[in-house]
Amino acid sequence: MTTLPLIYAPDVVAAKDAGQPIVALESTIITHGMPYPQNVETARLVEAEVRAHGAVPATIAVLDGNLHIGLTEDQLTDLAQRSYVAKLSRADIAACIATCGTGATTVAATMIAAHLAGISVFATGGIGGVHRGAELSFDISADLHELAQTPVTVVAAGAKAILDLEKTYEVLETLGVPVIAYGQDALPAFWSASSDHAAPLRMDDSSQIACAHMMRAAMGLRGGQFIANPIPTESEIPAGELAPHIDQALQEADAQGISAKQVTPFLLGRIFELTEGRSLTANIALVLNNARLAAQIAGNLSAFKD
Repeated sequence: MTTLPLIYAPDVVAAKDAGQPIVALESTIITHGMPYPQNVETARLVEAEVRAHGAVPATIAVLDGNLHIGLTEDQLTDLAQRSYVAKLSRADIAACIATCGTGATTVAATMIAAHLAGISVFATGGIGGVHRGAELSFDISADLHELAQTPVTVVAAGAKAILDLEKTYEVLETLGVPVIAYGQDALPAFWSASSDHAAPLRMDDSSQIACAHMMRAAMGLRGGQFIANPIPTESEIPAGELAPHIDQALQEADAQGISAKQVTPFLLGRIFELTEGRSLTANIALVLNNARLAAQIAGNLSAFKD
């Protein structure tokens, strides 16, 4: 194989040709985050939210050995119903493509694909990070190192609240990743709009974020930006209410010997059960909120380039 099997969806091709803003979207939320048909319904809502705010969505996945930048309606529906879809990160995305496999992209893999496709902005739910107990397990998400080396602005509702947030943000600081809270001084905590962690940086306007992205490129600085966008307060679950549920889910995961890539899906599933579905409702709200902000940032970047 001498060329990358990169396939653009028709609307993404049209957007690139016209110089329209594009927002990358991950696909693990479809294959590993929700059951069918809620997964495909949510994916469509997120794509519609990007379009409603002036950008073109590009949901990214590997299908039968091809790296797709944007999925058609039929491809999205098919992916949502497939079983045994690989969960791809930096370590295994190339192997999946080389062996004609099918896989959904995590934050790290989506960043890699977006950069290959010339897309500068990516909206997701929350990033991975340092898992609790990582001093023993060394379980640290590849998302953090990807942010340090791939020049994509990532919009999320903070790091996932199941993580060791203090260590996660310490690693990002060490790696030189700008962590920017949008519109507030405290970092959000995924399902919760605020946390006890002060934001290293704050920006109140999408044009400032776009300008910072371009300034990093102009200065030759490696890596992207992490934009911590708080979930709307009317949709949040307060951190104090969530804490005992997270602790219980973590204890159960430890007791059952769950590790590696299975930890996050297990914890998210148990928290869904313990909150009687409220965590999923909040998750959908925060992803839509991130899609809105990402579309605005992408629009600003396109305007600056004109």
